[in-house]
Amino acid sequence: MKKITLLFFLATLSVLAQKTKKPNIILVLADDISAREFPIYKSDTWSSVKGNKDSQDPKIRAKTPVLDKLAKEGMYVKTAWASVVCSPSRAMLMTGRYPHLHKWWGNSTIGQYTDEDGNLGAYPLFASSPLTIGIIAKKGGYATMWSGKTQMRNKNLQNFGFDEGVFTPGEAAITEIGENPYSNFRLEQKKENGKKELINLDTGKPLDFSYYPSSSWYWKPGVMLMNHPSSKQQFEWWPNTKESKKEYGVNTYGPDVELDFIFDFMERKVKEDKPFFVYHTTHLGHASMNYLNPKQHEYKWIETPKITYKDGKYTREEPNITGEKGVYDTHNSLSASGIHSHVNYLDYQMSLYLEKLKELNIDDNTLIIFCADNGSSKYGKNSPDSQKGTHVPFMVYGPGFDFTKKGEQDVLMNLSDILPTIAEIAGVKIPEDYEINGVSMMPFLTTEKKTHRDWVYGYKDNMQLIRGTNVLKDGMDKWYDVREYPSDLISFPEINDWEKADKELVKERDYLNEILPRFNKFDEAQNGPLSEAHKKKIAKDIARKAAQKLAKKAAKSGKNKNKKSSKKNKKD
Repeated sequence: MKKITLLFFLATLSVLAQKTKKPNIILVLADDISAREFPIYKSDTWSSVKGNKDSQDPKIRAKTPVLDKLAKEGMYVKTAWASVVCSPSRAMLMTGRYPHLHKWWGNSTIGQYTDEDGNLGAYPLFASSPLTIGIIAKKGGYATMWSGKTQMRNKNLQNFGFDEGVFTPGEAAITEIGENPYSNFRLEQKKENGKKELINLDTGKPLDFSYYPSSSWYWKPGVMLMNHPSSKQQFEWWPNTKESKKEYGVNTYGPDVELDFIFDFMERKVKEDKPFFVYHTTHLGHASMNYLNPKQHEYKWIETPKITYKDGKYTREEPNITGEKGVYDTHNSLSASGIHSHVNYLDYQMSLYLEKLKELNIDDNTLIIFCADNGSSKYGKNSPDSQKGTHVPFMVYGPGFDFTKKGEQDVLMNLSDILPTIAEIAGVKIPEDYEINGVSMMPFLTTEKKTHRDWVYGYKDNMQLIRGTNVLKDGMDKWYDVREYPSDLISFPEINDWEKADKELVKERDYLNEILPRFNKFDEAQNGPLSEAHKKKIAKDIARKAAQKLAKKAAKSGKNKNKKSSKKNKKD
C-alpha cells in the first residue's frame, strides 16, 4: 500500500512540475489545404483526385481520426482565415502583421528594398518585422527549430530566430555549401542550342510539359540542415553521416525526414530540461513534380507511403520503390494519388507526435497548433473569390491546459493571431510602439469570453478581403451574407441590392469599409526602403510593363478585328 501511495505521490509531483514549466509549443502548418478537405469541417464537397473539379465521392474523402480527436478534445475554429497563397500567408504568420508592414502582398509581388550593401532584393521579413515568431520564442527562453518548407525568398535563414533547421528542399540560394551532391530529383533551366529548356536531371531529358525549376521535397528529397549537432558547418546537405548516406535513396520520403529530425530535437531538449518551440512547415498538401512517374504530371498530389488505421492505431508500410533514371516500379507499396492521401498522411504524422509526447512524458505540457497556409490547389489557392483562398483549418490541442473552450468554436480568427498568442504563452511583452495586427487567442481560450475578434482579413496584391460575423467582401469587391454556412462552406448568397439588405448587414458593411483603408497601401507603399537609384529603376520597370501590357491588348484587339472582318467577308 505504501509503495502505491509513493508512486501516486511521485506521479502527482511529475504532473505539477510539468505545469509549472513553460509549455512546449508545436506549430504545424500544412501546405495548400482548404478547411473543406478535413471531415471535421463537415463540407459535403472536396477536391477530386486531379483537383480539376469538386467531388462528393466518399472513396476520396480524407479520413482523419487523430485530427478529429485533437479538434474535439481540444478546440477548432469554424472560420479561420489566411491569405490566398503561400508567401503572404507565411509572412502573416511569421510576423503577426499584414502586408502594409511586411510588404509580402503576393507570391510574385513581394516588396523590394535596398540592402546595406546597396543591392536590390526581396524585402526580408527579419528586416521589415524584426520580431518574427522565432525571435519571440527565443526571447521567451525557448529552444527553437524550423523543419520543412521555408518560402522565405532569402538565403539568410539564420536570421529568423531558429536555433536549428531542416529544410526540404534546401535553399539553392545558399551557394557557400555548393550544389546538393545527393539528390538528382531536380528540374533545372538549361540553355541547349540557344534555347532554354527545363531539364529533369534524373532522366537528363527536357520536359514536354509546362512546369517550373524545382527540387524534390517528397521522394529522394534535397535536404539542408542548419546548425545541427551532426553538422560541421552552419549549413550542410543531408545525408551527412555514414549511416544516413547508406540509407538515403529513392525510398527516402521528405516528410518522414522532417519528423525524424523534429523528434531528435525534442528528445535533446527534454534531456536538457529546456522548453522547445517547433515550427513544422510540412509540404504535405502541396502539388509536386512526380519524379517517379514524370508522365503523370496531371496528378497534382503524388503518392505517399501507404498507411492503414485499425483498432485506434496506424501502421505504415515500408515503401518499395525500385528503378532509376525516370523508370520506377513502386510495387503497389504507395498510396493512391490525391489530396486525400496527403491529408491522411498528415493525420498519421499527428499520431506520431502524440505517441512521442507521451513517450517523453511531456504530453500534459505541450501545446499543439495545427493550421494551413491557404486554400487547396485548383480550388482556392490564389483565389480572391469569396473565401475560397482564405478559409483554412485551425485547431489547438493541449490536454494539460485549463482551456475553457472545447470542440467547434463559431468565431473568427486569423493566422496573424498565432504570433501574439505564442508571445503571451512565452511571457514576451511586445512593445506598444511595435504594430501587431494579430490578436492573442489566450483571453478567448482561457476565460468565458464568447468571441475572439470582430473581423478577419486577407489579401492578394492590391485586392483586400475582409469578413465579419454577418458579411464578407472578397477581392473582387463582391459582398456576401455569411450569417449561415452553406453545406459546401463557400456558396454564400451574394448581396446585390443593399437597399433591400437587412440593417445588420448594412451596419457591418459600413464598419468593415472603415477598417480597410488602414491596410490598403499596395499602390503607394508596395516596397520597403529604397535608394533613389532603385526607386527610379522600379518606376521605369513599371512603366515598361504597362506599355507591354497595352501593346499586347492592342495586338489582341487587332487580331479579333481581323477575325471578325474575315468572317464577314466569308459570309458576303
